[in-house]
Amino acid sequence: MEHYTDVRSKSNRTRGLTHTSPIEVSLQAALDALGDPIRRSIVRELAGAPDWARACGTFSHLPVAKSTLSHHFTVLRDAGLLEQRDEGARRLNRLRRAEFDGRFPGLLALVLEEGSAGDGRVPDV
Repeated sequence: MEHYTDVRSKSNRTRGLTHTSPIEVSLQAALDALGDPIRRSIVRELAGAPDWARACGTFSHLPVAKSTLSHHFTVLRDAGLLEQRDEGARRLNRLRRAEFDGRFPGLLALVLEEGSAGDGRVPDV
């Protein structure tokens, strides 16, 4: 009997994962991505964690549906703010801080400063 390896096609999840370089992002796209309070909260949480330490599922405390949270991650990835990789059933995240700061100096610092000035809670949306 023959044994086949890798007979499963790649999942849609892995196939659709693309990353935009911050160099390719316009200022308007960066501002649009950071304009949402949930996305700013994601960015602040990732900034406080080591690279690849936070899976998407660890953001379930945010007050949005899972599908909406997935959309927010896509927007951030498309704006060059984060990089994602799949590890088993988990999708891990890395804030592309150095690359984004190189393209938009000081912008992430403002977002992070906003979080430290308040009580750290996500505003009602």
